[in-house]
Amino acid sequence: MNEERQPRDAKTGNYFSINPLLHELPSYQTLVRGPSTIRRKSILSYPSRTSLKRGESVGDENEQVDRPLRDFPISIQEKKNIRAKQDIQISSFATQNIIFKKLKWRRLAQGAKENVDRLDPWRKDIHDIEGKFGTGIQSYFSFLSFLVLLNFVIFILMFTFITLPMIIADHGVLNTTSTRDTSSAIAEECTVYEEFNPKLVLFYSYMTNLLSGTGFLEQTYLFYGFYRTDDMHSWNFHYNLPLAYFITTFAYILLSLFWIVKRAVEGFKQSFIRSEDRFQSFCNKIFAGWDFCIRDERAAELKHRSLQYELKTDLDEERIKQKIADRTQKEKVKIYLLRALLNLLVVLILMVCFYIIYKTTVYSQQFNNKKHNSRGFTIDLTVEYLPSIVITAANFITPLLFEHIIRFEDYSPAFEIKFMLIRSVFVRLANIIVLLVSLWLQITTCDDKECKTCGYNHKLYPCWETRIGQEMYKLMIFDLIIIASVTLFVEFPRKLLVTFCPFPPFTWWGQQQFSVPQNVLAIVYGQTICWIGTFYSPLLPGIATIKYFTIFYIKKISLMNNCQPSTRPFRASSSNFFFLAVLLIGLPLACVPIIFSIALINSSKSCGPFINFNTTWEIIPHTINAFPESLRRLLYGLASEIFAVPFFIFVCLILFYLVALAAAHKRVVMQLRDQLAMQGRDKQYLIRKLTRESLIAKKRLAMSNAEKLK
Repeated sequence: MNEERQPRDAKTGNYFSINPLLHELPSYQTLVRGPSTIRRKSILSYPSRTSLKRGESVGDENEQVDRPLRDFPISIQEKKNIRAKQDIQISSFATQNIIFKKLKWRRLAQGAKENVDRLDPWRKDIHDIEGKFGTGIQSYFSFLSFLVLLNFVIFILMFTFITLPMIIADHGVLNTTSTRDTSSAIAEECTVYEEFNPKLVLFYSYMTNLLSGTGFLEQTYLFYGFYRTDDMHSWNFHYNLPLAYFITTFAYILLSLFWIVKRAVEGFKQSFIRSEDRFQSFCNKIFAGWDFCIRDERAAELKHRSLQYELKTDLDEERIKQKIADRTQKEKVKIYLLRALLNLLVVLILMVCFYIIYKTTVYSQQFNNKKHNSRGFTIDLTVEYLPSIVITAANFITPLLFEHIIRFEDYSPAFEIKFMLIRSVFVRLANIIVLLVSLWLQITTCDDKECKTCGYNHKLYPCWETRIGQEMYKLMIFDLIIIASVTLFVEFPRKLLVTFCPFPPFTWWGQQQFSVPQNVLAIVYGQTICWIGTFYSPLLPGIATIKYFTIFYIKKISLMNNCQPSTRPFRASSSNFFFLAVLLIGLPLACVPIIFSIALINSSKSCGPFINFNTTWEIIPHTINAFPESLRRLLYGLASEIFAVPFFIFVCLILFYLVALAAAHKRVVMQLRDQLAMQGRDKQYLIRKLTRESLIAKKRLAMSNAEKLK
């Protein structure tokens, strides 16, 4: 009976020798009690060591299907020998040739990737930062270098398809057709646009124009209004600049989206795995928490404090979870009421910020629209930058207020940091939207119904797209000025006071801490401005590239000389995904004003490539109507409900399949975790049994020695 139940070698017919200890393991007992016969078979199908050494049962195809080689209880060297024999037996010449080609292409791809990495101009700088301050701060500088590359690619895209054709046309290489249409009285009234007249002006006026984008800088390739060419042609070559402008706008948005999502995938996997198991988080901090890239003694001391802070934070979170579980109904009502009141206070602070931004924007626009209003360099420049100053002040003050408010809301330390950052992100991005809304209200409203003629206030804003581009340009320049000024006039003097003045308040004040999340929010804010302003200022990505290139070295010098890492750690494992997730919040928010301008607001009739269209979107149906009849019907059919409904159903089915596949993968992961836990129980059982057997052997040895002495 036992021989019938014992597994037999399919090739030789011999019975496998099974160690009785396997039947005592907890994993085997669990499988015996369970309903799965396949699992029971996999446990009982251990071959003998002698047969494995000969390669008989393992080399058989049936055995390979039943059991993988890693499941056999043999040494690594024996497994390597068996694998080598299997490769010799089953690999034909064609298979070896395919494998060789795959390895060759893989090595070529890896070599090409290494060569491209060597071209990175910040490679040495990032390695130095990583060696002195760890991977958490290094991830910030890697993210900054990514934004430099992203903006440079966007600049190349805009310059190649928009600016370069315009430059070629201006030099007479291509014949051009002007977009301005003066065939109607309405068009003639709307096309009045006073261009900059170079004459004898004061030097500070040129400085004001350079910093604000007005005057001589307004009539350059930098802004939307300068691109007034409709069609470019030479012999059989035709280039539609309005269509190229529209397509390139959506191209840089899609490029940014795909690139960010691609980089975010790996970080999401790591953060998702780490967030699944709390016990794993404790083990990683205790046994694998040290950053071996650190070579600086000061950075090592800060890393010690960082690990202590992380462990303390985790323990506080567990304590707060236990406290939340033990709360009475009265305490829950009290804390929820307090949080509601504090959130109302936060909303009130935001409303005050939004109102101040709105009023300053209106005042600045009214001041700029008045003619001959020059009152001096300082006053003119201050009024020009008044919205930017207010927005920067709001971005600086509100996070400090939120940091004090959130302490009374009784959240866990980790959630407290995330929630405060979410509020700060919302403030920074919402301030930009409020600025744009304030501008659009000025553009689209008139007191004496003048907007009915052209669809916008053409007297105050003859080229409103350029005006919005100027506001984004000023925000970009002012943001760079503020970052450089804070480094030079705040962080550096603070370092001198702390280092050379032994006065107790200065010692207590300490060095400036390099807060990774706050610095990331600053550059995400600037990148959102760039995405919005690129439609109104095609060369703005080039300015953003120079800006982030400069910020990289400003922050590096400040970190090396003025700052120290924050006492609140920011892990590199979660930072990459966090940075890109915040950036993904800014991208769709940047798309909202662009889509609003393209689809709803009438395009300017005095400047830009869309003079002959009521809205920018009209270039698409106008282009489609010029296609052949068959292609036009196909495109309209794809845009109709007849195609949209089946396509929506098809997408829903794909999503349902992906959700079901994800659920199946999750079940497999749970089963693998159960198997890992069962292996742990097997090891514990074997250790206990080995300890017990060793104690019994010692007792027997002692008894035998005692009997010999007698």
